[in-house]
Amino acid sequence: MTQTVTRRRVLYIPGYDPFHPRRYRELYRKEGAAQAAISGYSLSQTRGSGPYSWVVDARMDGAHVTAEIEVLVWSDIVSSSMAASIPATYAQLVRTAWTYIASGALFRLMKLRKGPVIAALYPILFLLGQLVIACLIGWAMVAVVRLGVVTLWPGGQAAGWTLGLIVGAGVAIATLRWFKAQDAKVFAYYLMHDYAFSARWGGAYPPELENRMAAFADRIAEALASDADEVLVVGHSSGAHLAISVLADMIRAGRMSPDRCALLSLGHVVPMVSFLPKANRLRDDLHVMGEQQRIPWVDVTAPGDGCAFALCDPVAVSGVAPKVQTGPLILSAAFSRTLSPERWNALKRRYFRLHFQYLCAFDRPGDYDYFRITAGPLTLAERFAGRAPSPSALRSPVNRYTDRAA
Repeated sequence: MTQTVTRRRVLYIPGYDPFHPRRYRELYRKEGAAQAAISGYSLSQTRGSGPYSWVVDARMDGAHVTAEIEVLVWSDIVSSSMAASIPATYAQLVRTAWTYIASGALFRLMKLRKGPVIAALYPILFLLGQLVIACLIGWAMVAVVRLGVVTLWPGGQAAGWTLGLIVGAGVAIATLRWFKAQDAKVFAYYLMHDYAFSARWGGAYPPELENRMAAFADRIAEALASDADEVLVVGHSSGAHLAISVLADMIRAGRMSPDRCALLSLGHVVPMVSFLPKANRLRDDLHVMGEQQRIPWVDVTAPGDGCAFALCDPVAVSGVAPKVQTGPLILSAAFSRTLSPERWNALKRRYFRLHFQYLCAFDRPGDYDYFRITAGPLTLAERFAGRAPSPSALRSPVNRYTDRAA
């Protein structure tokens, strides 16, 4: 194998995730070591020059590669959007459901993949269920307290109702607070905030995120000006459409020189945003990225990932494909084949864990290997040169809204 990369810069854009970037550093260290042991290469990891970066020293396929990986952080924006109170979260629920239903986006999304639509409905149904349970418990307390007061004081009907309603309301509120405290196990509030974040602006990016994306573009431009042989931008989940928009902005601004940049999108949820009425900017970015030839773009999803729009061409299904579409190359990570039966059985119902499998080790690896891509001796374009797209890729335009930014 001919080595064309000795130094690589990787700029990783995470999804809607409030956690500190060190989570991704430790995930890479742990899973990289596991994949190296399986695949017969070596990886060592040290701290990078920045607070959110690390350096990987890799020896694989007879080559030595140094890769600096940096997380482009927007977790502070995510955390701020998740700070809503319980009443505010239920208000988000109503607003988000109305946005997707009234716009018709929900019904068109169901024509693609059922998994992410079910994932979108899950927090709505779960939170409504919690509200019903809290109200029933609260009403039961009203009855108990009223009966107790009337038993002790036969003439105290009014007092019984008043005290009962006070106690019942307190118990209902306490029940809702308990449910929220358990959310790390069920992710209902987390997912509600995630979908509400996009729905609030109808698919447009909020100003603070636009500003952060401009900062991401500056970091990518700095990497392009370095001595790296390849600058690889990786967008995972919601980070995929952020990466698309950042790179489209850089193409428009003429900031893609030299041509050493590549895009790897993983587990994308692009239609959840691009199908909304005010996502004109994202739809234009998809069109730009779909017709450009400067940035090799590989999109990897898996039908086993119920949180992603698996094998859906984000450009085509959004209805903004150019006359001659150059990308992305749609590939399947094929979890049911690249994970052993034992491993697949252990993970296939852990839906949120599976959504991160793209960043993890495979015990029966195929041609997708996150660590070979980010720390191996070939560029993304070389690694997948001549690779045919998945025959199961969905490309039919489904989106009702196809207006693009002026």
